[in-house]
Amino acid sequence: MQETKQIRNVALLGHGKCGKTSLAEAILFTAGKGNRLGKVDDGTTTMDYDPEEIRRKTTINSSFNTYTWNKHEVYLIDTPGDDNFLNETVFAAQIVDSAVFTIGAVLGVKNQTEKFSSIIEERNLPALIFINKMDRERANFESTIAGIREHLPLTPAILHLPIGAESNFKGVVDIVGRKAYLFDGDTGKVKEGKIPADMANTVDTHREALMETVAETNDDLIEKFLEDGALSDDDLRQGLRNAVRNGALCPVAVGAATPNLGTSLLLDMINDYLPSPLDRPSQVGTDPKSEEVIERTPTADAPFSALVFKTMADPYAGRLTIFRIYSGTIANDAFYNASQECSEKINQLLVLEGKEQRPVESAGPGMIVAVTKLKDTVTGDTICAANAPILYDRLVAVEPTISYAVTPAQKGDEDKIFSSLNKLLEEDPTLRLTREAQTNEILLSGVGQIHLEVVGEKIKRKFGVELALKLPRIPYRETIKGKIKVQGKHKKQTGGHGQFADSWIEIEPLARGTGFQFEDRIVGGAIPKQYIPAVEKGVLEAMKEGILAGAPMVDVKVALVDGSFHAVDSSEMAFKISGSMAFKKGAKECNPILLEPIMGMTIKMPKECVGDVIGDLNGRRGRVMGMDSEAKCEVINAQVPMAEIQRYALDLTSITGGRGHFSTEFSHYEEVPAQLADKIIGAAQANATA
Repeated sequence: MQETKQIRNVALLGHGKCGKTSLAEAILFTAGKGNRLGKVDDGTTTMDYDPEEIRRKTTINSSFNTYTWNKHEVYLIDTPGDDNFLNETVFAAQIVDSAVFTIGAVLGVKNQTEKFSSIIEERNLPALIFINKMDRERANFESTIAGIREHLPLTPAILHLPIGAESNFKGVVDIVGRKAYLFDGDTGKVKEGKIPADMANTVDTHREALMETVAETNDDLIEKFLEDGALSDDDLRQGLRNAVRNGALCPVAVGAATPNLGTSLLLDMINDYLPSPLDRPSQVGTDPKSEEVIERTPTADAPFSALVFKTMADPYAGRLTIFRIYSGTIANDAFYNASQECSEKINQLLVLEGKEQRPVESAGPGMIVAVTKLKDTVTGDTICAANAPILYDRLVAVEPTISYAVTPAQKGDEDKIFSSLNKLLEEDPTLRLTREAQTNEILLSGVGQIHLEVVGEKIKRKFGVELALKLPRIPYRETIKGKIKVQGKHKKQTGGHGQFADSWIEIEPLARGTGFQFEDRIVGGAIPKQYIPAVEKGVLEAMKEGILAGAPMVDVKVALVDGSFHAVDSSEMAFKISGSMAFKKGAKECNPILLEPIMGMTIKMPKECVGDVIGDLNGRRGRVMGMDSEAKCEVINAQVPMAEIQRYALDLTSITGGRGHFSTEFSHYEEVPAQLADKIIGAAQANATA
């Protein structure tokens, strides 16, 4: 087991198509982890190995590996850059000590780049910035740096200047060491060369700017800089190291991951500037019993504690539980799950290397390891030593934004589908599986359209069943506006005892959201007391399927005011039928209307998108209820019909360039406008007769 001070755990962050997976492959190849350089386009990468990832050429799941470089052991997480799988990135960023923030030199800083930089800022996560794809056509280092300074909440500190660009990208100049390094083929390594004469002044200017930037992060350094006009190499490096670990500065490196140009310099920077677990603050949790605050130092001799941040379901190997160790050491023994209040036995500790797994005897602070076939431990649980229990804050999953009704593609596969989905729920905390009581549909909710499509692909591949997704039916309701007194008389003679019941009821509307009220106003024994509950049952049965679109009827008061009975032919069943008949007959005369669910929405977006978002909401029959401002965004609170926002996640992404997000909750029911109600009622009646 490596000494804690020489351990790094690093997440590769960045928007989609910036080259994170290619960078991971280049890092592993340069560090001697494997004898080939994996390519995304060829489907040969170590990190993207699921068939869905290979086919789509994009990262869907966080993947893990480890490498050794200059006596440092580095645990690497390649995270998704697509919003549909953002939760994987958020969870990874919450458990690592540092990040390599990857930005493409061609596209530069885009809308999505801001989202990932916010994750770094919110976590105060020490980070390096790697400007990738310098070998591509239209690669522009200066404009990318300008975009970082203008749009991101990160302060770049340029350590490398590119020598050339596009097809002429052949090396970098190290600003701190004042040396030029030329690329040595596709090995990722470099050889020292001369600084190009036409770059000498630029290098001096950047070095002076770097010294000033580093000096401003520390009072002692700023004094030295003002007195001497410069910083020594040692002061510059140490000041930079401290500033990076405090989150004040982000060193900038340049390279090209796909052809593996200059990766060794990045590996050196990870070792030199990114923190070990010892450089990070102690982890804070609570005592499960007393709820007192506890700190755990990231040392090997502290009590063992770790946080489970990912679970993977495999139909053959079973559940794979992945956790990051914050303190102490663990061996192939047992641990206590403070979240579930139970003990679990470890069969074998594993270090993940892409889709492969390497057994280890023990693991300590900063290490990311896995265990198979745990029974009770799930994502978000705190595991620890039984004699020193602690609870860390649970990871909070990204909320779902889109829902579909899910059914098996083939009849008879219902049980297989839902057992498979339940296994994926363990793996993916952003999935929700619920039943809509009114429509009787099973709803699968996720972060986006592609997210749910991938879930379907995984289930088909892993469990051999296929699911079908369709937009859910809207749970409309019906009510009345008028008042009436109506008779329901049921009389039937079939030989022997007949059926007879006569009920007079008054129907009137109630305030929206009241539900249903039944009142017994029978006097003089017109209907015997034992038959009165049967009338109410008949009314309730009739209300289950209204008279317009077959939707439940609500907000109605029914009073039983009169009636008659037959001493022989009357029965509970007869009065139930009588009550149902009376209600159906009367409801038609009470100006029945259709109601639709209205959702409360909270939408967050950049200020420049507010007008477009409000205009779009108006087109969806929405009402803006208020607006607020937050540090980096504007917030709109609105009420919008559910029927208008079933695919809103896709539309908001388009309107805001991926920078907007929203949440919804049920608010109330409102009357559907007449012209829309006619269409809905017509469609429902057509389906009923089909």
